[in-house]
Amino acid sequence: MTYPPTTLPSLLLRGIEKFNEGLFTSTKRNGNWVDTNVKEYQEKVQNFAYGLYELGVRPGDKVTIHSENSTEWLICDMAILSLGAANVPIYTTQPGDQVKYILENSESKVHIVSTDEMFAETKPIIKEVETVKAIITLFGSKHKKLKPFEKVIESGKALKEKKPDLLKELTNQIKPDDVATLIYTSGTTGVPKGVMLTHNNIASNVQASMERLPFDKERFKGERVLSYLPLSHVFERMITYMYISMGSKIYYIEVIDEIKEDLVHVKPFFMATVPRLLEKIHTGVKVKGQEMSGLKKNLYYWAIYMTEDYNPEKPPTGLAGVKRKIADKLIYSKIRELFGGNLHGMVSGGAALSPDVFKFMNAIGINCVQGYGLTETSPVITVQTPESMRIGSSGKALANVEVKISEEKEILTRGPHVMKGYYKLPDKTAEVMTEDGWFKTGDVGHIDDEGYLFITDRIKSMFKLSTGKYVSPQNVENTLISSGYIDQVVVIGNQKKFCSALIVPSYDNVKKRLKRDGYIPSEPMSEDDKIRNLIQEEVDKANIELSPWEKVKKFVLLEEALSIEEGELTPTQKVKRPVVREKYKKQIDSMYEEEKVSP
Repeated sequence: MTYPPTTLPSLLLRGIEKFNEGLFTSTKRNGNWVDTNVKEYQEKVQNFAYGLYELGVRPGDKVTIHSENSTEWLICDMAILSLGAANVPIYTTQPGDQVKYILENSESKVHIVSTDEMFAETKPIIKEVETVKAIITLFGSKHKKLKPFEKVIESGKALKEKKPDLLKELTNQIKPDDVATLIYTSGTTGVPKGVMLTHNNIASNVQASMERLPFDKERFKGERVLSYLPLSHVFERMITYMYISMGSKIYYIEVIDEIKEDLVHVKPFFMATVPRLLEKIHTGVKVKGQEMSGLKKNLYYWAIYMTEDYNPEKPPTGLAGVKRKIADKLIYSKIRELFGGNLHGMVSGGAALSPDVFKFMNAIGINCVQGYGLTETSPVITVQTPESMRIGSSGKALANVEVKISEEKEILTRGPHVMKGYYKLPDKTAEVMTEDGWFKTGDVGHIDDEGYLFITDRIKSMFKLSTGKYVSPQNVENTLISSGYIDQVVVIGNQKKFCSALIVPSYDNVKKRLKRDGYIPSEPMSEDDKIRNLIQEEVDKANIELSPWEKVKKFVLLEEALSIEEGELTPTQKVKRPVVREKYKKQIDSMYEEEKVSP
């Protein structure tokens, strides 16, 4: 199926018409929810677009946004797009040197920043970026040279009164193949590359993805949806465009640490997520039963263990179906309250969702589908639906997307979703494109006879043991992470005799478990023998499910979790393996000391 080429303003304006009136978005700020209605949103978009024009922004120019999710982010985005300029989003976690690189490489004309805290790392270097003619602050600043968001809107309003047709004329001149956004991939190695996505790249992906939602798109009209993934990433941004197209009410949360309370407050109908959040919830649910006793504890774990055999493609019937209904009434319904009690569906992307978590979410009564894609593909390539929920698969290709496997087992894709190229990097673009238009994803996988795609791992992540066996670390890590006592894992073993691992225990859960035995861990906890023995038991359980060459023979416990701030994770929570290997080289070498001296 194909969709007529279109621009994002055209697509989104049709969606906004579905709102008519009432709440459009709500943003949690300083603990309070700030609502914005449809009319206010539209007026601010128009006035801010005119304000940007006053500052010299013209079609084809680049405008950077360095901010947390908010209604204001969305206003800026729509205004930039309406002018025919390109939005260049910057992750809130990116360090100053990378922010400078993005500003210079993109030749940004206007830089938008949320707060002085966000501006702190940029301030010392912003003078060196010659192309930036103005800096706008969304929520006020002590720096006099920064232009307040509201002031830009006021100046835009004055220009609109003088030239009421200007914005409409500019918007009508936008072509589907014009660049809408320049997204700098964080990557696990090297300097960020600017991915050029056109209006039609994203618009085509929005239209095709809406056809794969767990429910009819009309069902979303007027429903509350929660947004917590960064809008600077194309996954949440594309989904936000879907929400607008369907007339949903979007709630932006303030800090991820408060998401449990926010879920209860918002009671969302749908949300997008990454596996990390679901893994934490799954772990918490499993460990919670340890606080119970007697019949209550037995009943609880009876229901939890039942999820491990759940197959959403073939829901249980007969006696098994009756048991699930009992479990749902007594246990699962209470777990759903953690998500607000109204969550009917979610889509997980950004990384592979472990089969155990996938089965758990669907078993407790929430339609949890998994998708696959990259920034370069706008982003969705494949996604599951309630009718295609094969365990371990990321679903089937979208209607307007082609997928095939190369002779080297690499996943290739072709269609209107594939990027225009890497900005100013024609050689890098040529490296990932075949002569007949196929994009090389860098992922290894296979497609079964019914068209389901299975991803094995990143080509660069897979490694070869000295024994000649190939290992997909993602598979091993997902098996280990299903433990309620393991928070993060990085599997090591390239050119070694066996696999080892760096493990970050879920220390809160570990402490609760040991407390029941009357034991209080010593500091540092990563060196506590009782904790090590507990994690060894979990590793032994996981090893039973792994092939002989995949089994983790040794491990080192880390005291602190891997983080974006320390440069160990990308903004989308992917492990930067080269960084981790270098940082923990001493610990890794210690696991292979015997191997070095053996004949």
